[in-house]
Amino acid sequence: MENFRLILLFALAFVLLLLYQAWMKDYGEISPQVSNISSDKSSPPDTDIEKAVPSVPVDSSVPVASQEGEITALPEPMSINDSDVISVTTDVFRVEISTKGGTLRNIYLLDYPVSPETPAQKFQLLKPDHPNLYLAQSGLIGTSKEAAPTHEAIFQSSAMEYKLDESSDELAVELSWTHDSGVKVTKRYMFTRGSYLIDLTQKVTNHSDTNWAARSYVQLQRSEPYSPEKSSFIYTFTGTAYYSPEDKYEKVPFEDIAGKKLNREVTNGWVAMLQHYFLSAWIPPRSESQTIFTNQLSGPRYVIGMYSPTVTVSPGASHAFSSQLYTGPKLQNELSKVAEGLELSVDYGWLTILAQPIFWLLNKLHSFVNNWGVAIILLTILIKLAFYKLSATSYKSMANMRKFTPRLQALKDRYGDDKERLNQAMMEMYKKERINPLGGCLPIVVQIP
Repeated sequence: MENFRLILLFALAFVLLLLYQAWMKDYGEISPQVSNISSDKSSPPDTDIEKAVPSVPVDSSVPVASQEGEITALPEPMSINDSDVISVTTDVFRVEISTKGGTLRNIYLLDYPVSPETPAQKFQLLKPDHPNLYLAQSGLIGTSKEAAPTHEAIFQSSAMEYKLDESSDELAVELSWTHDSGVKVTKRYMFTRGSYLIDLTQKVTNHSDTNWAARSYVQLQRSEPYSPEKSSFIYTFTGTAYYSPEDKYEKVPFEDIAGKKLNREVTNGWVAMLQHYFLSAWIPPRSESQTIFTNQLSGPRYVIGMYSPTVTVSPGASHAFSSQLYTGPKLQNELSKVAEGLELSVDYGWLTILAQPIFWLLNKLHSFVNNWGVAIILLTILIKLAFYKLSATSYKSMANMRKFTPRLQALKDRYGDDKERLNQAMMEMYKKERINPLGGCLPIVVQIP
């Protein structure tokens, strides 16, 4: 029996080694740079869109988009606190929108308390200051001759507080910006009851006497994650991700952004910031080409976003740039409906092929019993039933081995320290009695994953 236990231990060690290698491949070593996290809330970050592609700097206080499609944004940084705040309350959100750029700067998830002991304290996903700064930004980039409102521009709003009425399923929040030339931009957020998906429309109306050209952009900005209560033994991925039909789901750790900026054109893709249980993702219109970019700013802060092709608006005409922001929990059933591949943000790692169908089954059981504890017990029973034949074979093999224990002991007594003759005698006995010495542990190894 000692040999069989040894084989089982080796099999378990091998599986643990595979798990460790997969974990290191996905996450590597994490060193929270606490020394780089500032607690000074009076000096917020410069939130410019720095160049996604190397290009010649432009001497301008307004960000511009070159004809070749490169972002060369150089706005003068302003404090996000140097602006008014619009308060929005729905059945699932409590949101703060800054009039500076229409930036989503605070989002509390009303259905998710920080802990069961403090149900009144809701989980904060977006946050405007250090540590753990986290913003959802949007704007327009004009050509060198045009003015356009970036996320540094100051917008106006007809109201500073919005609340979803019980009789309504939608809530619209509008901010406006007007240039001296007559160009007007209306930024409109649409919130829907029961949904973590926010629709954004940036409508341009050209009241000037010349053509106006610009492109839209959306981005997520986040500082280096820091949590004093984080366990050193458990790590979950916090970083950026994007999706393209060609590469499918790609995670981009913050340290990779620091090493190389991403710049690629995709259609039917999205960009996201991920953390344990929650994410924020910008989703552009389907079938519209977008350029995904990443960047590292001082702080350190990391940016992932996308910008559209240039659109020219004739005098007297208008054009609406649209996109969607999902910001909330990783609800797999909802994510698959929002965008292709967004459900992959719930990352099961290298055991996805096993974990995903098991979770599907667990979810189905929960829909019947409406209790996760009972659902887990039922799932365990079903898995045991599925592996019944293997388990029975394993138990039968081990029972047979126990019957031959006296004979094995007799062989050990006979041959003493002569390992070679002992092993030869044992193999002859196994062959004669048709015993598979691995029959007891191999079925168990199959079930370990």
